[in-house]
Amino acid sequence: MFEGVYPALITPFKDNSERDLDLDGLSSNIEFLISRGVHGVVPCGSTGESATLTFEEHEEVIGRTIEVVNGRVPVLAGTGSNNTSEALRFTKAAKDLGADGVLVLSPYYNKPNRSGLVKHYTKLADLDIPVIVYNVPGRTGQNLAPDLIAELAKHPSIAGIKEASGDIVQMSRVIEYTADEDFSVISGDDAMSLPLLALGGSGVISVAANIMPEPMVAMYEKFKSGDLAGAREIHYRLSPLIRSMFIETNPIPVKAASGILGMAAGPLRLPLDYMEDEKVSALKEVLSHYD
Repeated sequence: MFEGVYPALITPFKDNSERDLDLDGLSSNIEFLISRGVHGVVPCGSTGESATLTFEEHEEVIGRTIEVVNGRVPVLAGTGSNNTSEALRFTKAAKDLGADGVLVLSPYYNKPNRSGLVKHYTKLADLDIPVIVYNVPGRTGQNLAPDLIAELAKHPSIAGIKEASGDIVQMSRVIEYTADEDFSVISGDDAMSLPLLALGGSGVISVAANIMPEPMVAMYEKFKSGDLAGAREIHYRLSPLIRSMFIETNPIPVKAASGILGMAAGPLRLPLDYMEDEKVSALKEVLSHYD
């Protein structure tokens, strides 16, 4: 259902206040991305600093994204939380606003047991909107095992997983275990995009595509057309850029890069903070090698 390159959108803030959304800047960034051929967009993910947004801001960002996109590509809205009632509130709001699906990270800090995870995702999926499970152990402290994903995939509204475990063997097993379901396995790590596509993955929810959407899309399209050598060439050409997006906690580098390139970005929200000057200089050096 969800295939291709989906930028995980940054959330721009106005320079005069870290509590003030730059919705016009968000609109401009979305138009740029759609004009470069992305297959969908993801507002209010971790790249969008969702953990620092209020309920009202979540709805504003998702609503503006849906308004600007206007049906041209799918909108997969981030609606995760570390407690089920909040995730239900976010997910209901996203559905009412017209999102095509929701991206839901496993509850962080709580480290729920298996039955708790199943009930958490089932309650959200029972709202009758496509749910993409988000496995990101580096942020949640808990890995979602392939057999658990296979169990969740049997729910008709659990449509896929964003896999950011960093374990390509695990990703392969998820694809193997869900082969009989209508289920998308999407990379949550830009560097894993091509390897996962080769295993049968559906695409990538991408940080780097915020600033370099065209080559990310070209890599995907070349792979889908059977041009593996062409896709591999782009993979290696983008590798230094992708590494630079993680010289600090995401989204610190990509937000800095967006500002350097003249896109709407603005400040970060605490507890995230600006990079040191040395890292900014290193990031500028990497960006200078890309058109």
